[in-house]
Amino acid sequence: MADNLRKIYLMNAIFIISLISSQVQSAEIKQSQETYFTEANTVLDKKLNQKPITSPAKNIILFIGDGMGISTVTATRILDGQLKGHTGEENILSWETFPYTALAKTYSSNQQISDSAGTASAILSGSKTKEGFIGINQSVERGDCKGSQNNHLDSFLELSEKAGLNTGIITTTRITHATPAAAYAHSSERDWENDADIPDEVKQQGCTDIAQQFVDFSVGNGIEVAFGGGRGNFLPENKGGMRTDGRDLIKTWKNRYKDGQYITNTKDLNDLSTDDKGPVLGLFNNNHMEFDALRSKDADGEPSLAQMTGKALQILQKKDGGYFLYIEAGRIDHGHHRGNAYRALHDGIALAEAVKVAKEMTKNDDTLIIVTADHSHGFVMTGYATRGNPILGKMRENDNQGNAEKENALGLDDMPYTTLGYYNGQGAEINKGRTDLTHIDTEAKNFIQQAVVPLENESHGGEDVAIYADGPDAYLFQGVVEQNYIFHVLYHALRLEKKLKK
Repeated sequence: MADNLRKIYLMNAIFIISLISSQVQSAEIKQSQETYFTEANTVLDKKLNQKPITSPAKNIILFIGDGMGISTVTATRILDGQLKGHTGEENILSWETFPYTALAKTYSSNQQISDSAGTASAILSGSKTKEGFIGINQSVERGDCKGSQNNHLDSFLELSEKAGLNTGIITTTRITHATPAAAYAHSSERDWENDADIPDEVKQQGCTDIAQQFVDFSVGNGIEVAFGGGRGNFLPENKGGMRTDGRDLIKTWKNRYKDGQYITNTKDLNDLSTDDKGPVLGLFNNNHMEFDALRSKDADGEPSLAQMTGKALQILQKKDGGYFLYIEAGRIDHGHHRGNAYRALHDGIALAEAVKVAKEMTKNDDTLIIVTADHSHGFVMTGYATRGNPILGKMRENDNQGNAEKENALGLDDMPYTTLGYYNGQGAEINKGRTDLTHIDTEAKNFIQQAVVPLENESHGGEDVAIYADGPDAYLFQGVVEQNYIFHVLYHALRLEKKLKK
């Protein structure tokens, strides 16, 4: 009895001493009560208690922010926060709460700075390949139809279908565009989206266009859900499409899938039955879907990326077995190519909303969610802007006392400039000096940020892009990895090797 009491007294004494010691140590750090300090301490505590999920994933959702480099993520975060009435810098996007991150190297096998075809193919096949290739290995030349026919790469979506999983594709671009096409098509030229795009001699060699390949896709049970744009690539010219072979591939798809559902607008999406067993095809625009900032939000308009994500998950979650859902916010890239940060960043916010929906509709212990980009852009955020300065606005710095200046900062040419800009693109003027922005609204939706090198379209960037991951085997995303490594984590997380052997 006495020995037990001594042990209890000793344990209490040790606890009290350690508590006092901890308080003394904290008291010795003068900034220990500062908000930034305590918030960082909270994050540390969370990280110390973080445990990786090593059990197999039942489902995988892979988000691609096309062209979403790290500077785009930062600017999107700030704009999102400012639109909510805050200064913006402290804001957190939905995927930025994910516990694991890595950096991916985005070069292709033949190019230092690549395109979406080569990078998406790397992500979905586990092997790098050339720029412009969709699901074709690096052994042939671009546009070589005959040589490409025996050099296909198996995509993760194809392997998922072979393993008996359900699959879905969502994009805000044409569904035949490079990033979504890498999931189901094989082409040595990414631009062969419909038959009119393919030279006659290539057709004679037996290569088919990407829209045709989508309709002909027959691996497993076929793609269960597909939402995007690009209706024109499936329709003949006399029906408002671009096909010159006279074929109506939407009609072909309907005839193939008698139990399928075809939709064209937000009302159709909302009314869609999620109990039907057949596949669903939604083509919401003749071309790419509209930029989110310009999207018509009425019933006859186009659904948001978040709405498409939510509906696809409702459909897939009612089916037997797990699923692989591949989602692209494709028009981030197109906004950047125009040199228009307004459009690019608003589409980035739309992606954050879609990721939030996916996170809310899934369970952390059985669904691996990944958010990454295929490549970056020559998009910069620079200068010495004061805290909370409008991210799309003109530069305002702090004075010598650290307070915000009332007037815009000026360059050596005595003209104001913006926080955001591009290295090249439409915003540069040939043989002219810089435009005076004094009386120009740089926060307007059509404003083109200034650039240095004049080009018709702004270019991709070659720096690494981030990978954010949460769920089973998300801990495998750490450090700096090759972009094609992503496939290998997906393959392992679903234990596809075992499923394919059954």
